[in-house]
Amino acid sequence: MNDSTLDIKAFLDKDEQKDLLRLLTAGSVDDGKSTLIGRLLFDSKKLYEDQLDALERDSKRMGNAGDHIDYALLLDGLKAEREQGITIDVAYRYFSTNNRKFIIADTPGHEQYTRNMITGGSTANLAIILVDARMGVITQTRRHTFLVSLLGIKHVVLAVNKMDLVDFSEERFNEIVDEYRKFIAPLGIPDVNCIPLSALDGDNVVEKSERTPWYEGISLLDFLETVHIDNDHNLKDFRFPVQYVLRPNLDFRGFCGKVASGIIRKGDEVMALPSGKKSHIKSIVTYDGELDYAFPPQSVTLTLEDEIDVSRGEMLVHPDNLPVMDRNFETMLVWMDEEPMDINKSFFIKQTTNISRTRIDSIKYKVDVNTMEHLSIDNGKLSKETLPMQLNQIARVVLTTAKELFFDPYRQNKATGSFILIDPITNNTSAVGMIIDRVEDKDMHLAEDLPILNLPKLGIAPEHYEAIEKAVKELERQGVAVRIERSTSL
Repeated sequence: MNDSTLDIKAFLDKDEQKDLLRLLTAGSVDDGKSTLIGRLLFDSKKLYEDQLDALERDSKRMGNAGDHIDYALLLDGLKAEREQGITIDVAYRYFSTNNRKFIIADTPGHEQYTRNMITGGSTANLAIILVDARMGVITQTRRHTFLVSLLGIKHVVLAVNKMDLVDFSEERFNEIVDEYRKFIAPLGIPDVNCIPLSALDGDNVVEKSERTPWYEGISLLDFLETVHIDNDHNLKDFRFPVQYVLRPNLDFRGFCGKVASGIIRKGDEVMALPSGKKSHIKSIVTYDGELDYAFPPQSVTLTLEDEIDVSRGEMLVHPDNLPVMDRNFETMLVWMDEEPMDINKSFFIKQTTNISRTRIDSIKYKVDVNTMEHLSIDNGKLSKETLPMQLNQIARVVLTTAKELFFDPYRQNKATGSFILIDPITNNTSAVGMIIDRVEDKDMHLAEDLPILNLPKLGIAPEHYEAIEKAVKELERQGVAVRIERSTSL
């Protein structure tokens, strides 16, 4: 093995150790989102020569930056985007520096592409909200910030772009920052940073700019390289949704999945949900060998000291730290389907690895994403005809599922507090949801809605009970819940 091979291996090993920051950019049309990311890639020397040549050619042919290179063309890949000069789809870019790896999602600014932004931001650790220094905080800025808070993103950078067009005015920057901080304070985003920059000229993008001597902070790239995201993971509540039961031979039975939250160690006591049966962790197995402990987002196989029945869709947890187990909960729902919501329709709900049938019990209110106003029948802002959700609309909704789900509020645990609704006919993803909490109001449809299978009344002998219970369990995996009764009492 020669030195060059060793150098490549050392480089790859070092690169693998870097942590990953997922971020999204959002802002109004022409605020310069794509230009900013393009500039970030350009100034951090992350473009190949053929990309640079193509960028220069395209800038002359279809660019919107005058004599400058149009960095936005690096990201606006769809033909429709380039022709209109806007971003429609979510454009992802991957790059790394000496300190960190990045995945950037350039999301659309238009209201009609809200679902695209929700998709792009669903896994993000950080959001860059761009504003035009001339326009300041506008309706779209508020809408994007609300969506970021809805997604539970804990770190926000307000990038005040085009500072060159206001002569790098400190007074103008402070006006925008003050207005934005007043708006964002009630949304509960813990980490908000504001940076003045010019994406076109590169001021404060990669290097600190001499044209903003009054700005005491660091450049955007320096901030992205150093922002602390390790504490964003929930390491308190152990949740392990079982994805697959691995049984290659009679001597091994393991439960495969991703650690959604919390930390699990060899010897820990665990409880299987919904059965409530307990055991201890015998081993934590990975492709590279056994571990003493595992944490999110590691994918592992857990083996138990005892033979207990655990299947896909069920969950392993610590017995003294249980999730909410309920069939009714309130959620913020984002409608993603071209087809309007049919309130009387039954959907599949997929939450972690669990699937169940579900229905919409009620829509408490819709949110006007531009004004944050709540629209409901009670306040006269909605009628029965306008109540069903349309594409890109957001509402607070009560759902009832056919079987119990195991969940935490989304703000506490993104992994177990999120879900999608699937249309059973078209198989389209109809909506995404962020769970608020269980419904305390007990006038909801509860367990009496479940079909009851009373085995003694049906004349079924006790020796067949186990086989029937296995069949019912298989139905539950397919989203159909049935309640079994072994007693003849009503």
